[in-house]
Amino acid sequence: MFNCYLTFVVFLLYNEAAMVIYFGADHRGYDLKEFLKQFVEDQAYEIYDVGNAVYDENDDYPDFAADLARRIKIDPDNSKGILVCGSGVGMCVVANRFPGVRAGIGISPDQVYDARKHDNINVLCLAADFVTKPMAQKMVQTFLNTPFDGEEKHARRLEKISELENFTNA
Repeated sequence: MFNCYLTFVVFLLYNEAAMVIYFGADHRGYDLKEFLKQFVEDQAYEIYDVGNAVYDENDDYPDFAADLARRIKIDPDNSKGILVCGSGVGMCVVANRFPGVRAGIGISPDQVYDARKHDNINVLCLAADFVTKPMAQKMVQTFLNTPFDGEEKHARRLEKISELENFTNA
């Protein structure tokens, strides 16, 4: 009996989808993205970079935000995203165009904590022009480690957001 249970546990461990952390940034967020990727990778997360792969001052943030949001939309239970641009706003606007994506701009670790716990954000947008690397690192750590609390009022509000996403005649 114990062998069957152990086999089942091992099966679950090996077949559970790993959490993937997607990264994306334009030229203004490129350096911070590279710094944060290493930080997250050091914590043994699986990471995937949607770009930009090199610094290019002529790139456009919608390209990277849309790519990342599409990937989050495919597997929202096993993925999160981190987007970085100069203000964080452009990336956030684009990402929130995709149903199931809940992107929020990180202002402080406390604010990110509330955004994860109450709003279940799955994409963190950071303003490279306005945040230090240590502060960004703290916000990312909070983003990755804070679970959604699932409290009834928060779940109800997220359901209302889902209904709005499905309302095509708005």
